[in-house]
Amino acid sequence: MNDWTLRLIEEPNDLEAVEALQRLVWPGDDTEVVPVHMLVAAVRGGGLVVGAYGLPGGQGTKLQLVGFVFGFPGIYFTPDGPRLKHCSHMMGVHPDYRDHGLGYALKRAQWQMVRRQGVDRITWTYDPLRSRNGNLNIAKLGAVCNIYHREYYGVMRDGLNVGMPSDRFEVDWWVNTRRVNRRLSKRPRRRLDLVNYFAGGVEIINPTQLDGDGTPLPSSSDLSKDLGPSDGEDEALLLVEIPSDFKSLKDAKPPVALEWRLHTRAIFEELFERGYLVTDFVFQPGPQPRSFYVLTYGRSTL
Repeated sequence: MNDWTLRLIEEPNDLEAVEALQRLVWPGDDTEVVPVHMLVAAVRGGGLVVGAYGLPGGQGTKLQLVGFVFGFPGIYFTPDGPRLKHCSHMMGVHPDYRDHGLGYALKRAQWQMVRRQGVDRITWTYDPLRSRNGNLNIAKLGAVCNIYHREYYGVMRDGLNVGMPSDRFEVDWWVNTRRVNRRLSKRPRRRLDLVNYFAGGVEIINPTQLDGDGTPLPSSSDLSKDLGPSDGEDEALLLVEIPSDFKSLKDAKPPVALEWRLHTRAIFEELFERGYLVTDFVFQPGPQPRSFYVLTYGRSTL
């Protein structure tokens, strides 16, 4: 399905629909909603809101907002002084339009607009245990990550995040690189699957275990042993497994979801400290789907 129209949203009356869609995507608590007046201030200060318009449910003739991506200017610091970046803060897609490529289309439009502003870096955060987001952000868009934040937003009260530490990946999207341009081209690169990585001798450092009812459990192995020595002899590539459906796991078994949060927190913090970057994502379909981050040793590998 590709029955949507993309356009910039700049006027307060139009931005009211962005506020309303947030309540549908992140239900449960209005304190997590970015209000219209903040959206207006950001847009008029150089920020961007790209909206997608379609017909949710396939009914009616008046186009409605079915997705948006929102970001604003920020700075980062280099040895030569501060530089401008774009902080992509929020993207939401109507339930009727999920899994049809709309998120990718919105981010691609954002990429085009930020390039026109002369900015070469976009950053954003996301929950590393959300497999859908990992696949989009890392595999499809070509973002990379070597920053892990504990409790980035503090206590969150919306329906998707309540009851769980708000740990986040902070990703870098270098918009002018060959890597990103290739991922966003009409001839994207060939995706590798788990078989390809196994053939190359790449190992899963935390293979999932299943309990009696098929619930994925984090590995109980000794991480200090599995990760090997931190003396420059680290493996070039590693696979880190996460649950394929963290939301369902959190809803059904919150204590197990929390175990996964703490388990993967320890792994990513250790690997990033050693010099690894998240550079790809693998989803293995099947009766028991599996999801993996690919980590590459050293920035030179990019």
